[in-house]
Amino acid sequence: MMLKAARLAGVLENGSRLFWVMVGVVSVILLGFLDYLTGHEFAFSQFYLLPIILVTWTTDLRVGFFISLLSSVTLMGADVLDGRLYSDSLMYIVNALVHTLFYLIYTYLIEKLKVSRKKVQWAARTDFVTGVVNRRYFQELLGMEIERARRYPHPIAVVYMDMDNFKAMNDLFGHRVGDDVLRCIADELKSQLRKTDVIARLGGDEFALLLPSARLPEAEIVLSKVRSHLLETMRQRNWPITFSIGVVVCVSPPVSAEQLIDKADETMYQVKNSTKNNVRFTVWDGRRFVEE
Repeated sequence: MMLKAARLAGVLENGSRLFWVMVGVVSVILLGFLDYLTGHEFAFSQFYLLPIILVTWTTDLRVGFFISLLSSVTLMGADVLDGRLYSDSLMYIVNALVHTLFYLIYTYLIEKLKVSRKKVQWAARTDFVTGVVNRRYFQELLGMEIERARRYPHPIAVVYMDMDNFKAMNDLFGHRVGDDVLRCIADELKSQLRKTDVIARLGGDEFALLLPSARLPEAEIVLSKVRSHLLETMRQRNWPITFSIGVVVCVSPPVSAEQLIDKADETMYQVKNSTKNNVRFTVWDGRRFVEE
């Protein structure tokens, strides 16, 4: 199913890319026709920036360069067909080269702006210590997953993980070592989970996981493997860290993302306030939460 979803996403992405390429090509051709009709007395070169900006922003730099070159060639063709006279016939080529350079520079700047915008957006969504998503973006992704489950019913598992003894270790060894522990845990979680799963640091020593399409048996297997792997990693590094974990599995969509996170947090604290270093499960059956 995951492979089919990935293929479908690739097809949709390629389809969108082709659509915007065709929009750009058609726009340049129409602009060239209007350029020819209006004659050489009306400066039309700046209007070619519109499809260049649109296509570069919606696709990538290579396609933007292609539309830029096409615009320059079309602009030169309109000049030639219009019968515009220059002191030297080479001026057609010179003007085309100047416009090409201008369009290419503009395309490059648009691409850099797009990349910078994506970096800013990603920085606002990630935890700066671990590189995983932050609490706010996790809630947003969970809300989207709940809406998807309402349209196409499938189970959802949310995991709330707290690190036992982290505060004492932080106080003893300092925040630099504490940050190393957090990064190590985030990296280990990435190595153990699927690409479709979401890992988040909610703050302090608390992590959350979103496991789409995970029923109770699958969640039990995944969390057993993840917890065992994390404990072994902590032991190898001589870090006295264990994990209290609360899991909520929804066989039908819950009321809200906040409700689901709060219940996973509550389930985790039941472990934290009893034995610590354990996993406890709760199931939402569509009407109420049932502890396993």
